[in-house]
Amino acid sequence: MHADLLIFPQWLLPVDARDRELRDHAVAVADGRILAVLPAPEARRSITAARVQELPGHVLIPGLVNAHTHAAMTLMRGLADDLPLMTWLHDYIWPTETRRVDPRFVGDGSRLAVLEMLRGGVTCFNDMYFYPEVTAQVAADAGMRALIGMIVVDLPTGYADGADAYIAKGLALHAHYRGHPLIRIGFAPHSPYAVSDAPLERVRTLADELEVPVHIHLHETRDEVVASLRDHGARPLARLEALGLVGPGLVAAHMTQLDDAEIERLAAAGAHVVHCPESNLKLASGFCPVARLLAAGVNVALGTDGAASNNDLDLLAEMRTAALLAKGVAGSAAALPAAAALRMATLNGARALGLEREIGSIEPGKAADLVALDLRDANTQPLYRAVSHLVYAAGRHQVRQVWVQGRQVIRDGAPTSLDQEAVIAAAQGWAQRLAPA
Repeated sequence: MHADLLIFPQWLLPVDARDRELRDHAVAVADGRILAVLPAPEARRSITAARVQELPGHVLIPGLVNAHTHAAMTLMRGLADDLPLMTWLHDYIWPTETRRVDPRFVGDGSRLAVLEMLRGGVTCFNDMYFYPEVTAQVAADAGMRALIGMIVVDLPTGYADGADAYIAKGLALHAHYRGHPLIRIGFAPHSPYAVSDAPLERVRTLADELEVPVHIHLHETRDEVVASLRDHGARPLARLEALGLVGPGLVAAHMTQLDDAEIERLAAAGAHVVHCPESNLKLASGFCPVARLLAAGVNVALGTDGAASNNDLDLLAEMRTAALLAKGVAGSAAALPAAAALRMATLNGARALGLEREIGSIEPGKAADLVALDLRDANTQPLYRAVSHLVYAAGRHQVRQVWVQGRQVIRDGAPTSLDQEAVIAAAQGWAQRLAPA
């Protein structure tokens, strides 16, 4: 066989059905896809390659999937910290967005986010924000995979004057990116409290017709649930159920306020939950019952949320926090093992976005979205199990090589598809414009 690229890591975590940890295996890549996964001696005998990448001391994993982001909000990183969610939103974030968010803001913020995520091993993200066409173009130019949300809210903004205009712009974006190798477009109504019934019903109908996911904030805080009971006579999930939105296409972010019956309904419907542990902790929103969701058969992915409430886009750190928090919430050290946390950040994320046949694991036929981390640092030695160190000890500074669909976008820790200095300089230029008086 001939390959474009042949990678020889010391350890391989394919995230397959058996959660195997392979040593001295190779991954062959051809035409942007995984051609073969096989023992290293066999690969050296049977495969010729245009390029060979020897990675002693490295672990190779599938590209990480950040299943809930607001990429452009990196420009508001640290702008308003240590505040409850609604104060943070109403008094700081939304007023800043009203004054400042435009295509240039979204472009500069999205480039900063893409740079940060790629350098941290994230190869795919699921985004919800204004001017989604700008974020889509930034991701495509950088060679990054993304599901870009058609944002929908009731209130007029600089981007659109109401729900119908948001949807119309989103449909045009969907048509533009139809068939694109890296960019998919889904619906992203902000939340049940920001979108009324009629637009939500239209989103459901269009999402069914287009066969795209619906990405929404849901059951994020206790106050959200209380307000929904007051205003609609039902909890938010029940309201979405009545509108026909709870099904295999639902990607529900946060979900910190769930009872047992709601968990059962999510499982029966095949809906997906995106756990954002560090954002939930920082905003004191509550605890997503990850162990109970997984035990019920709900697919749980992992997200960072936006950098304005996290304050980073570090999915490796989210894996560690998710694993530790799940143990504390469940009262069991076995509640979320390291391999399960890795699965949440890879294959479960791909499944939530409808991409599980394309990405999320290292298997022949899938796209070559791959990440190599150097585990020879002091913080990851000695090494007994690569998956344990990956989740509990490794840091994103150890990400050295990243490929998306076979194209190398991080080489030896440096970006190949973005001008790092220019991206950072642009972000620094926003500090004076956004800083509170």
